[in-house]
Amino acid sequence: MGASIYQNAARQDTMLQDTNSMDSSQNDQNHPPSLRQLVEAACQHPPGSLQRQRQLTRLIRLLTPKLWHTPDAYYADALQQTWIYFCRNLCEATTGRAYDSQQASPVTWLNAYLKRRLQDFRIAEIRHRATTASPSYFQGSEDNLLDPIDRLPAPPDIPPWLDQVRAWATNDPDGSLCATHVSKRPEVTAQLLILKRLPPETSWKELSTEYGISVGTLSSFYQRQCLTRLRTFGRAQGYL
Repeated sequence: MGASIYQNAARQDTMLQDTNSMDSSQNDQNHPPSLRQLVEAACQHPPGSLQRQRQLTRLIRLLTPKLWHTPDAYYADALQQTWIYFCRNLCEATTGRAYDSQQASPVTWLNAYLKRRLQDFRIAEIRHRATTASPSYFQGSEDNLLDPIDRLPAPPDIPPWLDQVRAWATNDPDGSLCATHVSKRPEVTAQLLILKRLPPETSWKELSTEYGISVGTLSSFYQRQCLTRLRTFGRAQGYL
């Protein structure tokens, strides 16, 4: 009889463990990890490891439907460049600045890069058409040759959010962007750098040459003073 009691207790313990396991599984399904949690999980594994590759593949599958999309013929090429950039810079700064979850969500970070690559392809396409089109095609009604650029289709509209950010920075409603500047250089303001770094962005090297300020100083000021204000504006507009 004593043995029977122990056997019943063991069966009850087994059933309780099975129930707890099922509850845990159901909780995992009802509360899937966030994108940022998946990013953290991926970056816990060393570069090139099978574990990181699996996590990156999972992230790509989840992020793809959330990315900016256009019908352009070169979209696939721009997207491929974006995923290469994603894999190389998500955890470590390999070909660019490493992803920072404190500055933007993974979707916002990737969309910003993707749109810059689309813009590069768009500019290249316009230049290619301008240099390869037949001169007779551009003959005006009065036998005056027209500028090939004038006959090219207009590029797609600029994303609305970009216009809104540019308008906000230009208008500077509270005056804080114009009032904030690089130390001892009042002409190099937060407003100026934000506008310069909006697509099509001016490189840090060009800005350094133009204003005679080191790239490190400009970049540090941008990180501390400009990105903070951009994030605040982005949250207020629902971008982040």
